[in-house]
Amino acid sequence: MVVVEGTHDEALIKQVFKNQACVVTNGSEISKETLAMIKSLSFDNEIIIFTDPDHPGEKIRARVHEVVPNAIDCFIKKNDCISKNKKKVGVEHASKEEIATLLGPYLNNDTFIKGNITRQDIIALGLTGANSAKLREEVSLRLNIGRPNAKTFLNRLNMLGLSYQKLKEIVGEING
Repeated sequence: MVVVEGTHDEALIKQVFKNQACVVTNGSEISKETLAMIKSLSFDNEIIIFTDPDHPGEKIRARVHEVVPNAIDCFIKKNDCISKNKKKVGVEHASKEEIATLLGPYLNNDTFIKGNITRQDIIALGLTGANSAKLREEVSLRLNIGRPNAKTFLNRLNMLGLSYQKLKEIVGEING
């Protein structure tokens, strides 16, 4: 599981490592929900921190280490991630080759095994569609995966490797 700052970083990593799951922090003000999700994911996944080589990147790295002390640090040099106009620095500006070189020792295209929950499953359980937000929020809180919309919810369930049966049990407990 790779922790990155933004969606462009995630997109670049997925171009190189197609099956790799990432957690996007959306900047240095990483939320408590995101930190809780990273901690939950760390129980069954190796956490790799791959942030920009700047102060906000270091701030994220420190916050993640507070909840996952054994997270792996993967660093990129500033010279290897400068934008084409030479004005910005960040993981999203690195070459695919550089991403492969840095993350390759930790990842491969078979690293991440997704769960088997489908969109149809969450529809059947009432977790998407009309009046589903409250139930989805309750399930999300129990699993420490933030408060995602339906699409992100499905992705996070599968990142956890949660089985359909376990999800059905949780929904049953909530619905009483």
